[in-house]
Amino acid sequence: MKIQSLHSWDVTPQEAIAIQQELRSRVTCQDEFRTIQQVAGVDAGFEERGSITRAAVAALSFPSLQVQETAIVRRPTSFPYVPGLLSFREVPAILEAMAQLAYPPDLLLCDGQGYAHPRRFGFACHLGVLCDLPSIGVAKSRLIGEHAQVGEERGAWQPLLDRDEVIGAALRTQRRTRLLYVSTGHRIRLDTAIELVLQCTPRFRLPEPIRQAHCLASE
Repeated sequence: MKIQSLHSWDVTPQEAIAIQQELRSRVTCQDEFRTIQQVAGVDAGFEERGSITRAAVAALSFPSLQVQETAIVRRPTSFPYVPGLLSFREVPAILEAMAQLAYPPDLLLCDGQGYAHPRRFGFACHLGVLCDLPSIGVAKSRLIGEHAQVGEERGAWQPLLDRDEVIGAALRTQRRTRLLYVSTGHRIRLDTAIELVLQCTPRFRLPEPIRQAHCLASE
């Protein structure tokens, strides 16, 4: 898997913000992919009071959602917890885990924000740009934006708005479960992202690739 080295990870929070503002122009919100046969979920947890990052990748077949490969990496955490800058804390370890996969996935599902971010460059955008892969942000909580009330049925959603801009969607993946916040990461349209997330959530609230990665990262 070819991973682009576009910047240093040894940066201050102020430098990290400048990197986000520079790289966000590389994000494309259009569908730029062929047939999806493998979807990878990525997640990170922390050990030893946050001093160790535990990154996990779970690659599943699509659309059958059978686990094909998994990878786990532990490495020292080198960036502080700063809301809006979580990719600088988690992505270095996730890149190491992704490098262990035998084959690059066709799509990344990220446990975090994508375009629904103050600088339009959340975790999923950052990882998608570095790997040059289609990616989707699937967050369990809202970082910014407002939305209308979402129906209780599976598949109901409302646009997530920041002022007048649609930055994502508040989506209900299972009946009467809590919402997920879906947004473009890279090389994918929002409506396509919603459809794919629903295809990856046949039983549980979380998409199965992210659920599998979360279990590995949280063991």
